[in-house]
Amino acid sequence: MGKGASMSEAVSSFEALLYEALAPVEPPADLAERLESTLTAITEIAAEELEAWELSAMRDPRNWARPAAAVVVGGTAGAALVLVRARRRARRRGRAATAWDSAERALRDVYGEARRLMDDELGRIR
Repeated sequence: MGKGASMSEAVSSFEALLYEALAPVEPPADLAERLESTLTAITEIAAEELEAWELSAMRDPRNWARPAAAVVVGGTAGAALVLVRARRRARRRGRAATAWDSAERALRDVYGEARRLMDDELGRIR
């Protein structure tokens, strides 16, 4: 009997340890802002890298690695940035968005951001 009680205590102690170890952890309050600023910086660096390339240098395939990497990294960071912003907006509205709503808003955000970037670029050219 004594042996069974110690086994029960061990299981109970183990369950308590598991409960404590697997308790949800709140992320830092500024995590979303830090993530957004990092993604913005990465996107801007990738855009600057692409702007710096001259078309004449693109004739040699050996020169394609850096612009290709800039496109992939910048595109990924830009897409993640749109998702972070869409999620923050949904959270501010206090409602859980469906996957379809989130995708629709993300596409609208991407389109709006692309238009803004194009307008900025056209303004610089003129």
